Amino acid sequence: MGGMGPGGTGEKAKNFKSAIKRLLKELKRYRILIIIALILAILSSMLSIFAPNKLSDLTDEIQKGLIGSMNLDAIKSIALFLTGLYLCSALFNFIQSICMTNVANRFANHLRRSISEKINRLPLKYFDKHQAGDTLSRVTNDIDMIAQSMNQSLAGLVSSVTLFIGTIIMMFFTNWIMAITAIIASFIGFTGMILILKNSQKYFIEKQTELGNLNGHIEEIYSGLNVVKAYNGKEASDREFEILNQKVCDSNRKSQFLSGLMQPIMAFIGNFGYVAVCIVGALLTMNGAISFGVIVAFITYVRLFTSPLSQIAQAMTQLQSTAAASERVFEFLDEEEMKDQKEITKVLNKEDVKGNIEFDNVVFKYDGNDKPTITNFTATAKSGQKIAIVGPTGAGKTTMVNLLMKFYDIDSGDIKIDGISAKELSRENIHDLFTMVLQDTWLFEGTVKENIIYNRENISDEEVKKVCEEVGLDHFIKTLPKGYNSILSENDSVSAGQRQLLTIARAMIDKSPFLILDEATSNVDTRTEELVQIAMDKLTKGRTSFIIAHRLSTIKNADLILVMKEGNIIEQGNHEELMKQNGAYAELYNSQFELM
Repeated sequence: MGGMGPGGTGEKAKNFKSAIKRLLKELKRYRILIIIALILAILSSMLSIFAPNKLSDLTDEIQKGLIGSMNLDAIKSIALFLTGLYLCSALFNFIQSICMTNVANRFANHLRRSISEKINRLPLKYFDKHQAGDTLSRVTNDIDMIAQSMNQSLAGLVSSVTLFIGTIIMMFFTNWIMAITAIIASFIGFTGMILILKNSQKYFIEKQTELGNLNGHIEEIYSGLNVVKAYNGKEASDREFEILNQKVCDSNRKSQFLSGLMQPIMAFIGNFGYVAVCIVGALLTMNGAISFGVIVAFITYVRLFTSPLSQIAQAMTQLQSTAAASERVFEFLDEEEMKDQKEITKVLNKEDVKGNIEFDNVVFKYDGNDKPTITNFTATAKSGQKIAIVGPTGAGKTTMVNLLMKFYDIDSGDIKIDGISAKELSRENIHDLFTMVLQDTWLFEGTVKENIIYNRENISDEEVKKVCEEVGLDHFIKTLPKGYNSILSENDSVSAGQRQLLTIARAMIDKSPFLILDEATSNVDTRTEELVQIAMDKLTKGRTSFIIAHRLSTIKNADLILVMKEGNIIEQGNHEELMKQNGAYAELYNSQFELM
């Protein structure tokens, strides 16, 4: 961890302070509720501070009664006053707790909403570098940690500080000798608390980081569980899990051990304070300097004095966890976003699109790569054409599609849609012009009909049924308990081919002028592929289509085939023309029929 290296402690301290400052800045929106809660916490503490003096008076009255006559009216008056005092203190605490719970929940809601909105503004390159599980951990574990700590520690810290300062004042007001005795007895608590806090912060940060790594591993393994089982990777994944889990355990053990030392230390200091107060108080009583009630009052003061130290220590421990979690959340919220689109005013309506696309010397390089993935890519797709993009793995086929969809920004060159540069159109506008069918299928928990209609309005049941019949899904849907109203979820035994057909049906029901098919038939069998191919011909009719395929037999009827290698076009033409050239395309095509 960063805190272990040279200068690491200073860097961690700086991060701790910046995280707390950022947290306080974000909390300004709830300042009224927080101020109310803090005022109530202060009032509750002040009421508790005044109680020991009344207890001293009550003790003295009882002592007088044991010696001579007992003043029951005075005892009753003091008892009623103390009862009212404690009831008011409890009421203030109750209202303060409601206010802080409200703030914590609303703030957590705000952070989750901010992260949800942030995800939509992040470029794909962020997700290329970060595990999905780590991002999920920031949304769940880290935000829960912030909310829990705020609810428990913020008002408690203010209340404890008030109680601590107020108790010192009241002790000196009552008897300065006894006050110094109690303070000296408890002073060691400060030293222990400071030393523990200084050494435990790095372990709280490490715990949150390692927890994110563990969640990332778990999400990765469970999303590919079939592959893990098929390749007998259980032992390897278990070993990796044990390593990550042990790191979480170690950092958690260290942080909890150090923070756990505070309670026994403060308990010892509190008990030591009681003994010191009793001894000094007894000596002063024997000399007639104080009454017995003052000793009782100071025993209560010692508890009030040492208890805030313990609560302050606990609150500071929680604040360290909060700072560590806040640092991860704010780090995510501060990630570089996609370029601002405020200056983009042009809008290309899908009803007015002719369907022409031009690639003009497009160059693109992924962050961290030495060489460009796409180099001087130039091609033209005319309205209604079916464009196939083929080539070996890593040639840049999917990258070109991502650039066309503006998932990534090109480094140089241009992509024009009907003569308008993609740079002059918003990402949402471009996404609205395209329909995509990817190799990786995605279904959400909902009915079959909802999965097909997804995010589209005014789609009738007849249209959904017609599309499913064309794709060849109608028979499968009829076998489901409630037909088109059957609920689909990740746990349902829907085959990969059926999932692919559902996503194809989703694309067919969309009326976008451009279509992208990225290995759309890779998960279906040969017979189903024939049915899908017929449906594809209907789907692509009247649309400018881009088809990425490794099964070259599926793109023989394409109007234009672009053969890519190392990010550029090395051959182009239709199937017959490219076969006559007997070049790279012919070699790829014939390799499908060679006996291995």
